[in-house]
Amino acid sequence: MRLARLGSFHQSRLSFMRTLLRKLGDGSWSFSVPLFDIDRNGIGTAVYEAKGPERTYSLICFSHDLDPSKRSDRVIAEEWDATFTLFDGIPGKDDIDRLRSNVPKQEAGRIASTELALSRANRSVRLFNYVRDCLSRGKQPEAAELDKVGYLMRTTAVYGSGKFGASDRRFIAGRSEFNEPFQVELLAVFLIRAFTVDIVEHLATHDAPDRAVKLEPALKRRLGVGNSTGLGMAPFLVNHPTLLNNWIVAREIALARVRRISTTTPETAARFIELVQRQQVTNENWSTDHEQQADRVCELHRDLAQLLTWIDRTGALAKSNPWNTIYEFTQAELGLEAQECIVSLMLEPHAELVDSLTSQMSADEESVFTIDGSMTLEHLKTLLKTRYEFARAPDYSTQEDSARFWYVSEEKLEPRLGERYQEDGAELENPLATGRDALALWRQVDEYTSDTSVAEFLLQHPEYRHSVRRAQIAEKFPYSEIRDNLIANDMLPIDLLRCKLSFFGAVKFDPRSDRWVRITMYQHAPFPAELSSDNCDDWIYPSLERLNG
Repeated sequence: MRLARLGSFHQSRLSFMRTLLRKLGDGSWSFSVPLFDIDRNGIGTAVYEAKGPERTYSLICFSHDLDPSKRSDRVIAEEWDATFTLFDGIPGKDDIDRLRSNVPKQEAGRIASTELALSRANRSVRLFNYVRDCLSRGKQPEAAELDKVGYLMRTTAVYGSGKFGASDRRFIAGRSEFNEPFQVELLAVFLIRAFTVDIVEHLATHDAPDRAVKLEPALKRRLGVGNSTGLGMAPFLVNHPTLLNNWIVAREIALARVRRISTTTPETAARFIELVQRQQVTNENWSTDHEQQADRVCELHRDLAQLLTWIDRTGALAKSNPWNTIYEFTQAELGLEAQECIVSLMLEPHAELVDSLTSQMSADEESVFTIDGSMTLEHLKTLLKTRYEFARAPDYSTQEDSARFWYVSEEKLEPRLGERYQEDGAELENPLATGRDALALWRQVDEYTSDTSVAEFLLQHPEYRHSVRRAQIAEKFPYSEIRDNLIANDMLPIDLLRCKLSFFGAVKFDPRSDRWVRITMYQHAPFPAELSSDNCDDWIYPSLERLNG
């Protein structure tokens, strides 16, 4: 639960995109585009329907002709190339008219409980224009050019769970298709991906009606959806400790199950080797200008090559306890990036041991919110010693270990990170310095007799309520706390972002600073019209054609 390790996680079979497509590809879902009313300038409306056994969901897309000077990935942007909402059901004309007046405004507009998600996206201008030009000339774009970017458009936000008037998750959590976390938002992104290709083909056809061609399916699948994510997402893992715990527990159980396998079959061994090689293809196409991440990608490439050489030399996969042997080798010999990548690759051939764990990855957070006032301070002291020893390491009296503070911006109501000794506003600090606050609680509790109740203590010190609550949660949920200093001068918020995004299923992490990152989603996945039980899962690692070519 240290930031450096959490910030090295990779997608896996447990990731929520993978879970969603396994559901959508089971044969009970169908997809259609009942409306595509967009003119030659790219202005108009489209609707994409996903029809399941019990319900239909509709992505309503509003396409715009954006002035290039207004194109920005920052949250302060007010216009975008396209805006979207995921509608619960089939919208009528009045619904679309109402949403056309609100969705393009995003935060400045309002949506209703019939809407499940709100999003917006901007074009990756160079690649979008390149593909449009190729298709309008009757030619296919070069695969290598598609791989350099990996998407035609990137979202800058995908809001759900009650934001701006959208339906709260508790009203839809009981639906089987949405049992796991973030299925609503990722369904929206999956349908947005289809729109990004349809719009570029549509514009190319208007450019040259007699000559334009459609993207070949194999090239189309090389395109995912980009995403630009910043500090707004960073505090999520801290604010949802039981949810974080359940994600990590599922991953740890899956890993433990695989490590316990005593022998493996030649077919499974060959599958694992193929997956390592396919991950190397991803590494070749993992482009980033971030120096530290670029070094990590190079190190990952070398480490995976070292692993393959070691397996070939030792015959580890043909011996007893092969997966535990491989795991112990990676922990001893390889870097963090490779260690966590290999965990994901080890889970991949073992669907029967892993996939059912996704049902345990949601959380009833309200059930653990109430503080147990009857707990004695003796019990609380023991709990703090057990769960918060990490909080003793920093010296919070120094500027280095208390350099930053988390707050919410007044303008956009988004989480932000301030520099405590350089900026004003520390008095507005949010309670995200979990280690510092736990240590302060620990020291205060030590001044009381052991038989004092938590209720008596909090009557005198209500300022510690949040830390007591977290401690009581940590007693039941051992992976609920990030065991690092979240206000240190060398803390990297992108580690928080990457951890969460890896559980989404993101790949090709491209940090743009220590505070925001670009990713790719659904690259190489089938499109809605071609989704089936045969292709709904084995898509995340690209084919070996480049490696073998």
